[in-house]
Amino acid sequence: MTLVLLQAEKIAKTFNRRKIFSEIGLSAQLNDAVSITGRNGSGKSTLMKIIAGVLAPTSGTIALQVGDEAIPAADRHRYIGFVSPYLQLYDEFSGVENLELFCKVRGIEADIHALLARVNLSERKHDFVRTYSSGMRQRLKYAFALIHRPPLLLLDEPTSNLDAEGKETVHRIIDEQRRTGIVIIATNDEEDRALCNKEVHLDA
Repeated sequence: MTLVLLQAEKIAKTFNRRKIFSEIGLSAQLNDAVSITGRNGSGKSTLMKIIAGVLAPTSGTIALQVGDEAIPAADRHRYIGFVSPYLQLYDEFSGVENLELFCKVRGIEADIHALLARVNLSERKHDFVRTYSSGMRQRLKYAFALIHRPPLLLLDEPTSNLDAEGKETVHRIIDEQRRTGIVIIATNDEEDRALCNKEVHLDA
């Protein structure tokens, strides 16, 4: 089984001289699930973006190791799957077409139909995304996040807009991911937190 290590040390972020958080530390390895909790405005989504490499921290360091390789920040996106409310889908394409385009742009091969079955979208995979409910859109984002089998999966409010069946699907994905990598979840949902063995709390 491939070694996976994530280490974040003394992470701080400031926007327009306003301190969002500081001195945040996080350590995770293979089979870990870490919840990031805190009140609205405490910086949960900001910290997730920093871990993903979408935002740069004001100070502090993040190190990701996969196997014997230390992953440079510029390449971190290749090893991360990210699900969040602010990720956009192409409404004028079907679910299949969205994933096919992503594969073409990223230069990867994947069993798209198996992925859509995994997130319970097989019956609607050829429908335009504009006809999807909010929960279906959320599940399609999981297919995007898992398409390259990332060792690190980041989930920002992972069960928002999902019914009981959708939550069960997500919880199964989290359990499967822990067997081969790391999961980090930004959430205040008690069910989501119960799936984690570590927690980082942000003060607003």
